[in-house]
Amino acid sequence: MTPQAPPFDEMGWPDQIRPPYAMIDAWLKSATPEQLALKRREAEVLFRRIGITFAVYTEGGDAERLIPFDLIPRVMAQAEWQRLRQGLEQRAKALNAFLHDVYHDRDIIRAGRIPEKLILHNAEFRPEMNGLDLPGHIYSHISGIDMVRTGPDDYYVLEDNCRTPSGVSYMVENREVMQRLFPDLFRRARVAPVAHYADELLETLRSVAPANCHGEPTVVLLTPGIHNSAYYEHAFLADEMGIDLVEGADLLVRNDICYMRTTAGLERVDVIYRRIDDDYLDPLVFRPESALGAPGLHFASRAGNLTLTNAVGAGIADDKAVYIHVPEMIRFYLGEEPLLSNVPTYDCSKADELKYVLEHLDELVVKAVHGSGGYGMLVGPQASKAQLQEFRDLLKTKPETYIAQPTLALSTVPTFVESGVAPRHVDLRPFVLSGSDKVRVVPGGLTRVALKEGSLVVNSSQGGGTKDTWVLEE
Repeated sequence: MTPQAPPFDEMGWPDQIRPPYAMIDAWLKSATPEQLALKRREAEVLFRRIGITFAVYTEGGDAERLIPFDLIPRVMAQAEWQRLRQGLEQRAKALNAFLHDVYHDRDIIRAGRIPEKLILHNAEFRPEMNGLDLPGHIYSHISGIDMVRTGPDDYYVLEDNCRTPSGVSYMVENREVMQRLFPDLFRRARVAPVAHYADELLETLRSVAPANCHGEPTVVLLTPGIHNSAYYEHAFLADEMGIDLVEGADLLVRNDICYMRTTAGLERVDVIYRRIDDDYLDPLVFRPESALGAPGLHFASRAGNLTLTNAVGAGIADDKAVYIHVPEMIRFYLGEEPLLSNVPTYDCSKADELKYVLEHLDELVVKAVHGSGGYGMLVGPQASKAQLQEFRDLLKTKPETYIAQPTLALSTVPTFVESGVAPRHVDLRPFVLSGSDKVRVVPGGLTRVALKEGSLVVNSSQGGGTKDTWVLEE
């Protein structure tokens, strides 16, 4: 058997340091393990003081915990970032065109470019959205596009998050903590800022206000409440944007107009950045037992008096079986070739592809079509015989609910772990903001790192951590 080549290390560490990392290399050579350990403890104190946590409710003990933060930043040259940015903008435009199309004329289905059953029989398809024209024809206003890198110029889109992508607060707070801990390093490095993300988000939300909005649009952020795993982020973003953080009980719909209860009386609401799922948004339309949203929100939206971001029904673009067709969406709607590649993907609902997956299960990554957070996933090369058999049975029983992909050699970056500085695998979630006026992408994104040696699972719920992502300005 031919030995597998080592994964691409973005720093070129330890032999041939790549130019974007020259300053980081010099910094690491001058810092002792004791100094880095001290700075890591300082970072933990800062994060605890800030109160930035995430929740894992599937395990015992304290569900609230700090997400592990690594001190060594991931660095990208400006030219590298510009290639990514152009591809991200292209992908977001195509996904929004697709979402508008499937709730209107369905040209892509009639053209035979995507199977009808994949859309109309999809659990995330919302017939209530049929024929509804949204401002700018935008459905996914905030998208998190998960990326992996396998070589100097080789980037792949791992998945699209078009409903309620989370993690942007970590991107902003990681930068704030790094600037506090290493001010001298920041003075020497010219790093593109990310602190203006909230301003860009607010401008995006205002740009999609209803046409009958008078004056400055009133924007609120709708949260399920303090027990939600991403509540810190909800409060953080509302505070950064200077808008009200509301729960369902704070909202009222009268005559298809949404109002917010305030100490001064009712105030009309024009745009809701909602961080709750479709099912819980409006008990008159979706789950009648839900108390997280407010009765009538969907009807206010249909009447053209309220914009919900992201739109109801945007989740169909998150589907990992739909993901297979995004390159074709780009060609169909934009008349362009994709700038970013998908990971080659096997559709297990097809008999020949299922046969291949079953025969090569120990070589592949298998994902549930509607899975997230690293759950419902099998990493074949790292799986036990029992796990392989479990997924083999699942695939035979419900093949249409799974896709499979080759195990990519994800790039590594130097990471400060218990044994010292060592390479660890990473991915990247840039955040794309799509408004009626333009598409905005803050440079960088959230880098997630698999802290366990050899692990490819970067999700915080599965033991992963985060890094600050530097895009150099020159």
